[in-house]
Amino acid sequence: MPLVRLGAVGYLNARPLVHGLDARTDLFDLRFDVPSKCATLLHDGEIDLGMIPSIEYLRGPGPYRIVPDLGIMSDGDVASVALFTRVPLRAVRTIGLDTSSRTSASLTQVLCREAWDIDPTFEPVPPDAAARVEEHDAALLIGDPALFLDHEAAGLTKIDLGAEWTRMTGLPFVWAFWAGPPDAIDANGIAALQQARDRGTNDSDAIADAYCGRSRAEACRRYLRENIKYRLGDRETQGLRRYYELAAMHGLVECAAVEFY
Repeated sequence: MPLVRLGAVGYLNARPLVHGLDARTDLFDLRFDVPSKCATLLHDGEIDLGMIPSIEYLRGPGPYRIVPDLGIMSDGDVASVALFTRVPLRAVRTIGLDTSSRTSASLTQVLCREAWDIDPTFEPVPPDAAARVEEHDAALLIGDPALFLDHEAAGLTKIDLGAEWTRMTGLPFVWAFWAGPPDAIDANGIAALQQARDRGTNDSDAIADAYCGRSRAEACRRYLRENIKYRLGDRETQGLRRYYELAAMHGLVECAAVEFY
């Protein structure tokens, strides 16, 4: 088969899923982008398989399949996806939504309606602007900016979206996974992706050290060990389906069946 064009996320939490894949030039052509860019590339046919925000599975031009047993999940605190507020949550009237991840933006809207009983105005903003919460009552940040922001020094309250989802549903949340058209990858390629995950989770401390540097290494090690899960099992699939149901109920997507390779 020709090389599978992979679009991966460059954030720390995705690194264990791609550990060693840059050496698999017999199978893959690998590039890194922010989650929303991965989704756009997949929808436009510029990559064959993308590590896409989970909501984008429902927004593609045709039916997608999900690579089994792989993803970026949390079961409780996720630490790297959060709403940062400068006013009490019940007083939030405007939210700046980081455009880097459409899953997190949609989850914020679901939680506002289902968990927090607020109806704010949402304004899409790029990641650098999202950090300036003074322009809004609150801002959504994802990935490394959310993980490393010293919110207490900035006088902000951090509301962890993974924790809020699990508190509301009792289920894990699925942030992203490998997905593509039905014929994008064969069994050999799937096995290589699963093996990369196994290597990456075993070497997560070394990945954290290399990515974060000495000053942040311990915090990054804990994050990969304690906050992020990489096996997409039955409970995670239940959480994914529940998310799709709620997103569809609030008019954010049209729901569809969850299909795996």
